[in-house]
Amino acid sequence: MSEKKYKVGQLAEAAGLTIRTIRYYDEMGLLKSSERTSGGQRIYSDADLVYIKRIMELKNLSFSLEEIKKIIMLSGEDKSGELRREILLSQYREKLEDAEQKVKALNDHIGELKWHIKQLESASDSFQECPGALCENCSFKKNCSFAKKK
Repeated sequence: MSEKKYKVGQLAEAAGLTIRTIRYYDEMGLLKSSERTSGGQRIYSDADLVYIKRIMELKNLSFSLEEIKKIIMLSGEDKSGELRREILLSQYREKLEDAEQKVKALNDHIGELKWHIKQLESASDSFQECPGALCENCSFKKNCSFAKKK
């Protein structure tokens, strides 16, 4: 079974990207198209399509194109792939830590919103000011920026 060959537009369509994006990746050195038509057009392979899908996967995992490029550039000097594996593992761990910090910040934000909802729902007056007297027994007291600090 022979490998399929793609012109830039065909590769873009197969990958779900624009021609401009394919050309940009090529300029950055993320693709290694070595074959050309007699007219000078680049010809891409199934391996290039797999490479593009890997780039897209890494981008979806918050890798920058520069981070991806550094990993790709290691292929010439890292024949076993061990160095790339170690770098990817380290970067995945960093991305995970960043994501966990974002989840914590989002959970803190959700708690803050819940506090405001509870305060508004429990206000028995016409909501002219902070309930004040309720602060002492409020379960969200530690979040309240209006509670008097003693």
